[in-house]
Amino acid sequence: MNSIKKPLNKLSLAYSTWDEKELSAMNNVISSGTFTMGNNVREFEANFSKFIGTNYSVMVNSGSSANLLMVAALFAQKKLKKGDEIIVPAVSWSTTFLPLQQHGLKVKFIDIDLETLNLDLKQLKKAISAKTKAIFLVNLLGNPIDINELNKIVNREKIYIIEDNCESLGAKIESRRAGTFGIMSSHSFFFSHHISTMEGGMISTDDEELYLVLKSLRAHGWTRDLPDESNLHSKSKDPFYDMFNFIIPGYNVRPLELSGAIGIEQLKKLDHLIKIRRQNAKLFNEIMADKKDILIQKEVGQSSWFGFSMINKNEKISPKEFRKKISDLGFEIRPIVAGNFTRNKVIEYFDFEVFGDLKNADYLHDNGLFIGNNSIDISDHLERLIDL
Repeated sequence: MNSIKKPLNKLSLAYSTWDEKELSAMNNVISSGTFTMGNNVREFEANFSKFIGTNYSVMVNSGSSANLLMVAALFAQKKLKKGDEIIVPAVSWSTTFLPLQQHGLKVKFIDIDLETLNLDLKQLKKAISAKTKAIFLVNLLGNPIDINELNKIVNREKIYIIEDNCESLGAKIESRRAGTFGIMSSHSFFFSHHISTMEGGMISTDDEELYLVLKSLRAHGWTRDLPDESNLHSKSKDPFYDMFNFIIPGYNVRPLELSGAIGIEQLKKLDHLIKIRRQNAKLFNEIMADKKDILIQKEVGQSSWFGFSMINKNEKISPKEFRKKISDLGFEIRPIVAGNFTRNKVIEYFDFEVFGDLKNADYLHDNGLFIGNNSIDISDHLERLIDL
């Protein structure tokens, strides 16, 4: 107990992985005088596609905007319409769900698997109905969903799959990276994520028409960034009109050249950064192996270990006491993502239903917390958990 009473350096949720490479890239952009998206953004998009394993990528100003544009693109292509049913896990970040409400979809929440923390595939099989038009997968805290099992359940000719991969960049099932499981996937480059570009996000897809729709949606719904001829639009060849021609209801969620330039450098480091995260995770799992009253996330495939979840199963210790114990050991703590999202007041704005019950999401909400993993060696911090 003495170690708890001593002042401890807190393990923060995230630390910067920038060095002189990122600073030099920013200085080059500043010297160029071009700050909105340009060559650096395009280069980062191309490099990211190569890394993730898709034909196309579209950079935006955040992972939240990436989720918004994925949903908007399905509406622009008339693959979805207001009132259609989309299935989602009950545990994820708010901006996984908010674009669904904003587009008038009927949201069907299903429970999560308490071990993997991803949506419960057994529940998914039961929840799919004739009304189901789409499924929004979420790879939670670095852990990819079991895509092989999912493919046994979902008829992709009838149901569209989109994928929130904002917390799981670099994760794999066998040789296939998370972010290639659906027709589109979103990624986040916020400070606490695997790579950081200040603010920033990406959408990846193999579908050329979706790619063009996303490029138009990103910038006002205009045709300026489209080729002269495509299934989406044919230009007049008169730049006076083609520069200011709007064809779909769009947004302005363009990224900065600074973020693109930083992304180029960060992506070069990503494999190494994930290697360190996985080394930290190995130690965390070893330390926690004998702590039977604490449930930790069960890895599927190769997780990129965004963070470390802990769910207290000891009924003699209240959630508040559990949180205090972990905090006193020197860890910055947070809820596991956003807990059971349906317990937030904003749910009043949704057209939604809960399939069955959300007992696992509730248990996680009431008894869980998460501490940060990082792309630096945090073994000294993790070893404090030995005496927990």
